[in-house]
Amino acid sequence: MVWYQRQLRLSPKGRGIHLVTEEILQQLPELRGLRRGVLHLFLQHTSASLAINENADPTVRSDLERFLRRLVPEDTHLYEHTVEGPDDMTSHIKSVLIGCSLIIPVVEGQLGLGTWQGIYLCEHRERARARSLIATLWGEKA
Repeated sequence: MVWYQRQLRLSPKGRGIHLVTEEILQQLPELRGLRRGVLHLFLQHTSASLAINENADPTVRSDLERFLRRLVPEDTHLYEHTVEGPDDMTSHIKSVLIGCSLIIPVVEGQLGLGTWQGIYLCEHRERARARSLIATLWGEKA
């Protein structure tokens, strides 16, 4: 059994739901060397989140973003924490609802995602910077 851990960097993205599976895979060459195992991804931010969902039709991503905006309205009268603008507290709420980590099985050197599944960075800020992840791979060498 082997362990690998590294910090990954995702390029800056505007508000929305972004498919980042390939961006993550490009930074994890060790994955191909595992027969089976687990990938844990931890997002080191409180105003974005990680999710797994539909990877083929981009309307899923835009529908999710519209739903989140209705679910958590940007009305500064509703929140005390608005230091960084109207998307400040709403970003934290969405991060709590969706979560900041994922656990994905590794199968024969690949992520064990379903045919239509991909990894999303859910960016909740209008003007976000690059996002950092800690990726921990654990498994049996191929």
